[in-house]
Amino acid sequence: MELVDKVAKAVVIVLLVTLQADYSRQALPLVINTWNFSNATLRAHQSLTVGEFSAVDALVEGCSVCEREQCDGTVGYGGSPDESGESTLDAMIMDGTTMNVGAVAALREIKHAVAVAKHVLENTKHTLLVGSQATDFAVMMGFQRETLQTDRSKEMWEQWKINHCQPNFWTNVIPSPSMSCGPYEPISENTIIEDWSLVPENGDTQKLESSEPEFGRYNHDTIGMIVIDSNGHVVAGTSTNGARNKIPGRVGDSPIAGSGAYADSTVGAAAATGDGDIMMRFMPSLLAVEGLRQGLNPMLAGEAALARIAKHYPDFVGGIVVATKDGEYGAACHGLTQFPYSVAQGTGPESQVVVKTVNCRKKRN
Repeated sequence: MELVDKVAKAVVIVLLVTLQADYSRQALPLVINTWNFSNATLRAHQSLTVGEFSAVDALVEGCSVCEREQCDGTVGYGGSPDESGESTLDAMIMDGTTMNVGAVAALREIKHAVAVAKHVLENTKHTLLVGSQATDFAVMMGFQRETLQTDRSKEMWEQWKINHCQPNFWTNVIPSPSMSCGPYEPISENTIIEDWSLVPENGDTQKLESSEPEFGRYNHDTIGMIVIDSNGHVVAGTSTNGARNKIPGRVGDSPIAGSGAYADSTVGAAAATGDGDIMMRFMPSLLAVEGLRQGLNPMLAGEAALARIAKHYPDFVGGIVVATKDGEYGAACHGLTQFPYSVAQGTGPESQVVVKTVNCRKKRN
């Protein structure tokens, strides 16, 4: 009978962890991040509670774990090659006490993107550095140039080329991006179509599109992390290698303050993940924090932010984690079945990492 009771209690604990959480206790310090990247969560939390790191340094420690472990192949080197086969990185840190931001985008040949973002935060008066110039800055800060390609990323790119570069992000160009790898040129009234087999049957040459890229956990993702230390210092940040098969030079929502993440130590923070080209048009992390400011709980604040996007783009895919300055937290999502997120909270034995899930609003049929 005692064994049955223990099993029953274990089942209840599992259910409480995996079902959508309508309630979260308030305790600091708190680390919460997108997806089940629990090693990153643990590292950040231990940095606060054992290492006595600052909130900024704890966030860098946590996100760096995902960069090294190549979480889901969507964070760090060796993932999401662009059309030329190159992997580039985006990362951002926002300090909710100073309201300062440091970010890098389309970072080339440097593996430690979030650490470079910290140098932008602390060693410049700028907010965002991009591309090869961001690489030059990183080298000045002591980082080493090294390839971000791996055998796996090369294989992904080669398979994409074999598949006639499908899917891709081109539209209104010729030759048809649904059947060709380019190079492309824009369609105009004076365009001469030399191969009419590439034009849709309805003859519409004004909108020649590729097959639609599918956004999801394994081809376009971010670690978005919130760190709140025991003094209520709120920090949020991101790290990602962006959308697979992106057009070279593309920057998504992750390194954009208010979009990929936002922090305000007087209120709380949010961090988002998903279809960055859509989500960055609505600044969901900022919207969620403003929802907290208006009195919404974290889950409702996240849902309200994503609902704003869904009104215009009902097929978008994304998720968001939200936390108050006091340590109450929640999550929301759209277009997936469920969205897992990782939490570590407090300083006692109960402060172990827990992976929770939230049920998502579905895309339209």
